[in-house]
Amino acid sequence: MIRDEHAEHDRPGGRSRPRSKIRPSYPDSSPALVIAVDRGRYTCALDDGLGPTVTAVKARELGRRAVVVGDDVRLHGDVSGGCDRLARVISIEPRTTELRRTADDTDPFERVIVANVDLMGIVIALQDPPPRPGLIDRCLVAAFDAGVRPLLLLTKRDLASADDLIRQYEPLGIDIVETGRELDLEPVARALAGHRTVLVGHSGVGKSTLVNALAPESDRATGAVSAATGRGRHVSSSVQALRLPEAFGGWVIDTPGIRSFGLAHVHRDRVIRSFSDLAPALDDCPRGCSHREPGCGLDPWVASNQARPERLESLRRILAALDGDLDR
Repeated sequence: MIRDEHAEHDRPGGRSRPRSKIRPSYPDSSPALVIAVDRGRYTCALDDGLGPTVTAVKARELGRRAVVVGDDVRLHGDVSGGCDRLARVISIEPRTTELRRTADDTDPFERVIVANVDLMGIVIALQDPPPRPGLIDRCLVAAFDAGVRPLLLLTKRDLASADDLIRQYEPLGIDIVETGRELDLEPVARALAGHRTVLVGHSGVGKSTLVNALAPESDRATGAVSAATGRGRHVSSSVQALRLPEAFGGWVIDTPGIRSFGLAHVHRDRVIRSFSDLAPALDDCPRGCSHREPGCGLDPWVASNQARPERLESLRRILAALDGDLDR
């Protein structure tokens, strides 16, 4: 018989005391809105922006859960807002919406830009830099997919006409507001009043200029358009939420300028359905239609003037990029 030397020694058992399932409770926690994020520090506004601004860190029990601008959270600790005072983000309320994007159409990693917004202001300059309808269409897809209502904000109306873009997008039922250097900003403020609005667009289109005009205390950095490339320079480098004046109410969230809006996280079928002016023709497409081949039902639909050709071209470019056949 073979002797088992290990059997003569006691083996350590498991934990002598079971791990408690009781989690800390914070009956005195304070509700707040995350208005800025910077390297693990979260700037939070109390009392819908009427109270002090508090700097907080994330509590350990939240683990790897991301906290983004727009999150409704609860804070524990010192919420006085004093210098060198830190609170803790102890919980994140369920999000009503999440606006996501990917770096490009082939990137599997999606990230949440902002949370709990109900309005996306797609800021497009009518000139300097010139409008790019492809970005508008991509933002519309992302907005519809997230359950966020889109609003088209056309800036620099004093430099060029908005008629063509209005003809292209007004039939979709999208609200459109124009503004310029000498134009009254009240229509923009009324459109944003009572909403949590995220502003997206290329660099140089006037997002931060709009924010500074709507919320003068914000002092967001602005920049000019490069004469060499015709594109705006990146100036704002962070996402920040700012409270609109009390006469209007609501929040506006400024974001850095983007070169493209990746849609790898959006399924092809949802992309197509986002083009509401083309969607009725999908029933005439052959089974398994890729919408990029001969016999597609979208071609006769456009030929009969039911939708603009530019819209079909934009849809097919997005689908080609999602399929990896086109770089964006």
